[in-house]
Amino acid sequence: MTGPIDFRRRMRRTIRHLAQSNRGSVMLEMAFSIPFLVLVGFGGLEIANLTLAHTRVSQLGLNTADNAARIAAGSNLTQPQVREVDINEVFAGAERQVAGLGFENNGRIILSSLQRNDDGGQTIKWQRCFGNLEVASAYGVEGTGATGMDFPGMGPVGREVKAAAGTAIMFVEVTYEYQPLLFGAWLGPRTIRSSAAYNVREARDLSGVKAPGTPARCED
Repeated sequence: MTGPIDFRRRMRRTIRHLAQSNRGSVMLEMAFSIPFLVLVGFGGLEIANLTLAHTRVSQLGLNTADNAARIAAGSNLTQPQVREVDINEVFAGAERQVAGLGFENNGRIILSSLQRNDDGGQTIKWQRCFGNLEVASAYGVEGTGATGMDFPGMGPVGREVKAAAGTAIMFVEVTYEYQPLLFGAWLGPRTIRSSAAYNVREARDLSGVKAPGTPARCED
């Protein structure tokens, strides 16, 4: 039969054991730190995804302008022409490049042909668009600068690109509304913009875009 003295001894040993044990404090610390670690982990994932989206949009602008500058449909007897079907193929390639971003619904590519007008000034000879995001070109619409010398070209003020006589520049503007993965309520949609310009690779018929193909006009 256990006496009071033995019971007290066991109680003292139990209390000393509990006092020396750190399991409870570790569990308490983990309970406080896990939500913070989860928040930091998912925040890092969001930042990485946003950075990747910036990179993909930037590459999209460069590749679209480059591909548009390589269009050369024609024969050795005539200058290469730009056809609507060729532009549509450039946009189809762009759509594949940003697969997974939902770009068609949340973005827009504006492709402009910057050329010289008859007065020696700059003009946007033609312009085509891809994507459902409602955004206009930052530098002008098709027909801007058709006459005169007032239109300075396309690009940031003071750093506009200008087409030389007898050639054209494929100028691309890309706008994308980034859709957050997890922190939509805090981060909200973020607008990513990029632009790129390439000179056409060879002599080209600069009179305008030819058939066949359905025009991807910006006002549609």
